[in-house]
Amino acid sequence: MGAVKLQFPLPKSVDGVTLDPNPDWTFDILLVELNSIEKKLNASSKFPIPFTKTESRQLSASKDNSRRGFVMQVSDDDVEDMDRDTKHEVGDHLLVGGKRFACDEIYLSDSDQSEEGLNIELQHDLMDKVGLVESALSELAHDHQLTIVEEMRDQLSALEAELTDESEKLASTLERVERNTEAQREMNRKFDMQYQRKIAEALDDHLTTVQRDHEHRSQIEERRIRDDAAREEAKRKEKALQEEKARQERIRAETKVQARLEAERVEKEKAAALEAERKAVKEAAAASEKKSSESVTTASPEASKVSRDVTSQPVRPMSDGQKHSTGNTIRVTENAQKLEEKRLAVYNEIGAQNEALGLGSNKAYRKFEMEIARRIRTITGSKENVRVKADELIKLISGSTCPQSISIAVFAQKVVSLCVKPTGSFNSAVYAYGRVIVHVTSKIPLAMEILIAELNKVCIYTVPKYIIYSEAAFQTKEAYYKAIGYAEEDGKIESTDSYVDRLSACMKLYGALVQTEVDGCQNLHGIREGWAWIARFLNVFPANLYTAAALQAFLEMAGFALHKRYKTQFRKLLDIIARDFLTALKDRGDAKLVKVIVSLRSYIESNQFLNEPEGWRLRSSLESHNFAPDSDHDQQYHYQQNRFY
Repeated sequence: MGAVKLQFPLPKSVDGVTLDPNPDWTFDILLVELNSIEKKLNASSKFPIPFTKTESRQLSASKDNSRRGFVMQVSDDDVEDMDRDTKHEVGDHLLVGGKRFACDEIYLSDSDQSEEGLNIELQHDLMDKVGLVESALSELAHDHQLTIVEEMRDQLSALEAELTDESEKLASTLERVERNTEAQREMNRKFDMQYQRKIAEALDDHLTTVQRDHEHRSQIEERRIRDDAAREEAKRKEKALQEEKARQERIRAETKVQARLEAERVEKEKAAALEAERKAVKEAAAASEKKSSESVTTASPEASKVSRDVTSQPVRPMSDGQKHSTGNTIRVTENAQKLEEKRLAVYNEIGAQNEALGLGSNKAYRKFEMEIARRIRTITGSKENVRVKADELIKLISGSTCPQSISIAVFAQKVVSLCVKPTGSFNSAVYAYGRVIVHVTSKIPLAMEILIAELNKVCIYTVPKYIIYSEAAFQTKEAYYKAIGYAEEDGKIESTDSYVDRLSACMKLYGALVQTEVDGCQNLHGIREGWAWIARFLNVFPANLYTAAALQAFLEMAGFALHKRYKTQFRKLLDIIARDFLTALKDRGDAKLVKVIVSLRSYIESNQFLNEPEGWRLRSSLESHNFAPDSDHDQQYHYQQNRFY
């Protein structure tokens, strides 16, 4: 049997003697140390003298002497005789709690020595070499080992109990978590069912509401359709009644106008017969004097007609200081004044009719007015545009449901309003305006009378008429300015430059109108009226800024056509203007007149009347870029809204 080699830890001291050997000691050194300890113990009184050992330990080092602590070797027979309790304690030390522990201090050796050799060696070690100290140390080591085994058993029991508690706690916790999870799932399922139920109820309520709303809207729509149909029927009946009334009013007005025109025609025929007689007498007198042929008053049939307006005086401009008659501040020829009064009478009569028809208070009339204004505003200098705009205006004036008197008045207002604040496109389109006017008035003659009357009210120089300032007649300069046509802006009289610009625009429109000739259309206020105007102008008007601006604008527009018609006679008129009118302007010494004097002199001396003015000949194709509506048209077209309202 093999020997069992046990090694146990030793206590640190016994009776004050340190028992902690150096772990690196050899067995010989340990024996030396034991001898030293034995001598110390023999010196004490605790141990009896018979146990004193004087023999030195001379054991040689074996192969196991290098191990730490004490080594106890027990034979197999001794092992069998050991006490059961000791075996049990040793077994508990080796195997605790059903678990195997590795013990580095236990050395099991299978020796090749025989059993007898082992017994001899054991006896030698136990009997001869083990003393009292070794026995005490062995007992202490054994007790210490048992204590350690017991402590380890207690600790393992405590650990097992703690591990069991922890396992039970973990299982309880897991079970509780599972229960909470299942409860949460159940709660979520309940919430989902409740939410879905609420959604279903809300959807059902919404669909019910939508259905009710749809039914309500359907009822409202049906009721609205019935009401609209009833209103439309009422409007249709009312409109038919108004159209019938307007038609009757238009028939009555046209009857009156036709009667008046017929009376004027008869009067003109009588005047023409009388004029022919006077002409024959004057031609007989003119034959006796050749110098009288140079007078403009006998230059042509038109000039002959003018001669009776200004008696037989030579054409010569007057100064501001001259008076036409005592106490009279207005300079105008007799015939021009009569024509103005006739036009004004017709104008006022039309205005009274329009006021009775409710012009200005009827929205339908407002819409019609905008239609006419839009077409006039879009006139450009192309043949196609002029033709289209003229046809549209003729249809609007003569074929609309609006009374013709209102249509004519609106047409005249919108045309003249182009001159209130002339835009950049005015000069290029002024001849086109004249052609459209001739087209319209050739179909609707009354429109020419109203248009000229409207133009005479805005600019007195188109009559021609001039008002002289007099302190007796006008208390202030402002009153005089208003009388000659100055406009009032924000309670203040407009500037002279603004007034002159508007005056020039009116004269350009008038000059473009009188010189216009259109194939297939009769110009009721044509070139003969232009010749009469310039003759009356030179016989009546003084030379100042206003009259010079009016003359310059008129010549720019009508000079080319007047020269084509009257040739030499027109040149004679220009000579009178250069000799007398420009001289009178220069004698005034006004710096503001320098520009107009230079322009008139350049026009006459450079023979500008021989060249076609810009825009005189209409373009064959429409060029849209030549027209751009201006933002101030609304103000222009409504400058005299209250005239007929």
